[in-house]
Amino acid sequence: MDSQVHYLPLTPGFFSILVILFLGLIILIQLRILRYAYMRLGIGPGAALFLLFGSLIGSYFNIPITVLPGKQAMSGQIVDFYGMRYVVPYVTSWPGTVLAVNVGGAVIPTIMSTYLVLRYQLWLKAAIATAVIAFVIHSMATPVPGVGIAVPVFVPVVTTAITALILSREYAAPLAYIGGSMGTLIGADLLNLDKINDLGAPVASIGGAGTFDGIFLTGILAVLLAGIASPSRPRPAW
Repeated sequence: MDSQVHYLPLTPGFFSILVILFLGLIILIQLRILRYAYMRLGIGPGAALFLLFGSLIGSYFNIPITVLPGKQAMSGQIVDFYGMRYVVPYVTSWPGTVLAVNVGGAVIPTIMSTYLVLRYQLWLKAAIATAVIAFVIHSMATPVPGVGIAVPVFVPVVTTAITALILSREYAAPLAYIGGSMGTLIGADLLNLDKINDLGAPVASIGGAGTFDGIFLTGILAVLLAGIASPSRPRPAW
């Protein structure tokens, strides 16, 4: 069961691209080139690196919740979707589709989003951003046999940045992270749970394969896009 639940959501080649992006960020942050962006998010460079590193490593780990009955699963295949290549774990036994929560793509973003909402008291704006992005993502989410629910990788990033800037220039960066992460999780995964049974996916991971790449890139790119246009560091409510 562990070998089926814990696996890289992307092929090694595509996952390596995310690792290279992360390493590039380390260099830029150490050179203080991106310091202003994370200050606008309300966390320091060290915390930002820990957040992104935790998300990247956490993508390997899925926390099982329940087992859903369904048709015979696909096994040990690579599935292409909008240029991304997702890994279908190898199945040694078939109890059904394991519904799980991905640590890097769901648990960490949820904790961070909750912190940002409380820190800046963004209850209404965060709810609006999440609802808007969830609606857009849900309209584009596609059930992919063997994988689960997938979305075009850059849709969460672009939608998030635009929505956050419209709602608030001062708090655009934290709204980008909250709306992008929670909107993608809700719109792509939670609102499509009823479609999971028929996909033949060994593991249906909330925040995992199909959405992790978009959520991870949202954490990097949407914050930068929103942070560039923010006039100053947002003021915490406490």
